Amino acid sequence: MSSANPQRPTSRPRERRTIARNRSATHEYLILDEIEAGIVLYGTEVKSLRGGRCSLQEAYCMIRNGELWLMQMHIPEYAQGNIHNHKMVRERKLLAKRMEINKWDRKVREKGTTLIPLEILWDGSLVKLRIGLCKGKKLYDKRQAKRERDDKREMARQAKSGRYDN
Repeated sequence: MSSANPQRPTSRPRERRTIARNRSATHEYLILDEIEAGIVLYGTEVKSLRGGRCSLQEAYCMIRNGELWLMQMHIPEYAQGNIHNHKMVRERKLLAKRMEINKWDRKVREKGTTLIPLEILWDGSLVKLRIGLCKGKKLYDKRQAKRERDDKREMARQAKSGRYDN
C-alpha cells in the first residue's frame, strides 16, 4: 500500500494580491535589488489591511541591531475596533533571513543607498512587504526615464493605428 492518497487534493499555489504600492518609488529611485519580507502585525492591523487601506508614501526601512524595521507606514485604525485598536503609524519589525539583512546592511552603509518599501501584498493569508535597495535618481535620470516612457507609448499608439511613418 502506497503512502500517497490519490483522492487527496494537491495544495494550490497561494494567491498573491497587492494591497498597496509605492508608485513614487520607481520614479524617485533606481531599484538595485529586491527582497520580500514578512511583517509583524497586530490583529486590528491585519483586519484594516483586509479592507485594502494602507499608505507606503512616507515609509522607509532601516536596519537596527541586525534587525530590519519598517518606519512611518500608515495603517488606519480598524473601524470596528475597540479601545485596544493599534497606533496608525508605528515601527514594525520585518522578518527576513539573517544573511540577506547582513548583505543589505553592508550596502546601505555606502553613500546614497537606502531601503524603500515598494509594495505590500497578501501571500495567501500572510502579509508580505517587497523592499527595494535603492539609489536616488538625479533630475536628468528622471527626465530620461520620462522620455523613454513617452517614446514607448507613442510607438505603441502608432503600431495600434497601423501607421509606421515618422
